[in-house]
Amino acid sequence: MDRLNGCSCRFFYLRNATTNFSFSGTCFTSPASRFSSAKAWGWALWLAHFLLPQVFKILGAKSAEGLSLQSVMLELVALTGTMVYSITNNFPFSSWGEALFLMLQTITICFLVMHYRGQTVKGVAFLACYGLVLLVLLSPLTPLTVVTLLQASNVPAVVVGRLLQAATNYHNGHTGQLSAITVFLLFGGSLARIFTSIQETGDPLMAGTFVVSSLCNGLIAAQLLFYWNARPPHRQKKAE
Repeated sequence: MDRLNGCSCRFFYLRNATTNFSFSGTCFTSPASRFSSAKAWGWALWLAHFLLPQVFKILGAKSAEGLSLQSVMLELVALTGTMVYSITNNFPFSSWGEALFLMLQTITICFLVMHYRGQTVKGVAFLACYGLVLLVLLSPLTPLTVVTLLQASNVPAVVVGRLLQAATNYHNGHTGQLSAITVFLLFGGSLARIFTSIQETGDPLMAGTFVVSSLCNGLIAAQLLFYWNARPPHRQKKAE
């Protein structure tokens, strides 16, 4: 690109460093501003997930009714794959940081579901086994091909997991203890992650995972709205 002199040069620089406008008034952001927006989205998402709304809802109700344990475990597999794959490839923390907090929330939910089903010992054993597996995956002992395969398995894990939860919601006729805040955070977060993963990693496997995740999370969000006023049968009896 030819250099511009005087005021034209300064105008060209400022216009490309901030926001560009076409003659029709359409706004186009520069690559630098898009990258900054991607990082801002990334940090905002993992800070929001740090609030652990789903965990607090289960603890408050002292029940994990309506949550599919198989769905939660498959979600844990997907989150673990994303986290391990990102660490192995040295991706910036802002591009996957929320996966760490979601992983902590998800493994806690797994334990709580087992605990409120009277399987506390099984839950403790599960936590220990998961910790051991995670250490092995993050160690040099695990080949890169295995880590890549784990990330590639995210798509089927997310699809099957969300479909299992959707089937549970449909069978029950309500969403039980599913947290609306968590569901909508997951939906909005996965949509935003399509953008941030492209901007910060350029990895098509990461971006594709979030596209599928957005579709599946959108299904659960739609169910949550559809069953918004539906309550479990025992709660209906108490209300009457």
